[in-house]
Amino acid sequence: MVQSFEFKQCITLLKSTGKKACTLRELRERIAGASDESILHHTYQYFLKGHILEYTNDFAQWAGSSLEERALAEQLSNIDPYDYDNVGNVRSKFLETLDQYLSTFPEPRPVIPGDEFFFNETVMLIYPSGIRVKNLAEFLMAIKYVDKSSLYYHFYEARQRLGSNHDDFTVWFETVLAKKDLVYAIRAIDPFMHTLEGIREQITRIVEAEVQHDMAFAGVES
Repeated sequence: MVQSFEFKQCITLLKSTGKKACTLRELRERIAGASDESILHHTYQYFLKGHILEYTNDFAQWAGSSLEERALAEQLSNIDPYDYDNVGNVRSKFLETLDQYLSTFPEPRPVIPGDEFFFNETVMLIYPSGIRVKNLAEFLMAIKYVDKSSLYYHFYEARQRLGSNHDDFTVWFETVLAKKDLVYAIRAIDPFMHTLEGIREQITRIVEAEVQHDMAFAGVES
């Protein structure tokens, strides 16, 4: 019996830490003392928030928009949290980047009141969506309509959970459906170049092409 793929969804509850930063140096100190959950919220979980602009984490977004330090924002945005084994190493990379910038350039002015960086945490709750699929055609139908939180959980959160930049979709394609070409194509999608809806479109396009290929191949064989 083929092992089905179960789509899961997630909801997030925002929790304030009560900590904020008005200057770049304060941001550096707050990052050093922030909880792992807070670092997760502002980096890994950035793509769940629905405000994707030109940066890839909240620290870069604040540096670029509130401090108007575009060069620093680009440096912070180039930090890929999925390149690191744990949150502590991600934190260290941010601190290293900030320390280098502060030692090289004059410290930017404090932000105006209301533009402070507020440190938060996220409590994430995972639950079944009620959708299970047994083959690629069923997966294609489901991926078009599942909640965006399912896309985040299986494509982004899984990269931290599974490591090696793997996601739940391609693990199923590889271990259950033996679709190696499909696995390579989807793992080639740059997670930082798309919104969640963009990820949905990319996966849909790739899987749709594979389904059409399978149908054409079946027609030749029959």
